[in-house]
Amino acid sequence: MYLDVAKKQEIFEKYGKSNTDTGSPEAQIALFSYRISHLTEHLKLNRKDYSTERALTMLVGKRRRQLNYLKDRDIARYRAIVKALGLRK
Repeated sequence: MYLDVAKKQEIFEKYGKSNTDTGSPEAQIALFSYRISHLTEHLKLNRKDYSTERALTMLVGKRRRQLNYLKDRDIARYRAIVKALGLRK
């Protein structure tokens, strides 16, 4: 499996407050970004996998909503996570 418990804890530890901090927007955005990159690589190999394409579209929307929430609440944290993950905005 591409996303095991150890990898999730590593992401949460790096971008969240601790390795058990699963609720902060930064940790969720980082996890969504990891899943998006994995699905993007899958779709490069399997271009007719439409169910995965829909899941990817929905995941991008979730990440966008989380980023908008964070931007409205705390612009400094928003800018920090965008820079750390290398997102365009």
